[in-house]
Amino acid sequence: MKREYDQCWYAVYVRSRFEKKVHQKFQEQHITSFLPLVETWRQWSDRKKKVCVPLFNGYVFVRIDYRHDHHRVLDTDGVVRFIGIRNVPSVIADREIEWIKVIAGEPDAIREVIPQIPAGRRVKVVAGPFLGLEGVVVDPGRGAQLVVCFESITQGIEVHINPEFLQPV
Repeated sequence: MKREYDQCWYAVYVRSRFEKKVHQKFQEQHITSFLPLVETWRQWSDRKKKVCVPLFNGYVFVRIDYRHDHHRVLDTDGVVRFIGIRNVPSVIADREIEWIKVIAGEPDAIREVIPQIPAGRRVKVVAGPFLGLEGVVVDPGRGAQLVVCFESITQGIEVHINPEFLQPV
């Protein structure tokens, strides 16, 4: 019998443009998975269309008991490998998954970075939809960005945020 507390989040790397297919296969196999999607506009030669694309190209997240379920995950068509260091899959904290969900769900909610905070400075969000999130200021100028780093998967997301919502750490 599987226990909920034996399960952790992991990221799997999938074949190019297979994120949605792999996520669907996991759902069919009753494997808890998460594919963060964001809406964006794509331009083709004859039209422009709003589409949902993965927030992290090539990544799908799974919540499994690694000892019992990793073979089922790896045997899923389109899965290449688990993301990790030296062949040891990296466990992704529940908090990081929650932040990824918040960011994917609020793409238009943030504005700009406080100009007084220098580039490279670590900051914490003290108000708004990203309350509690920490990141690094990349460009302190007008229209600047804050990079939120997810170290367990070595990925970052650049976001614009209201300068009044930031505080140096």
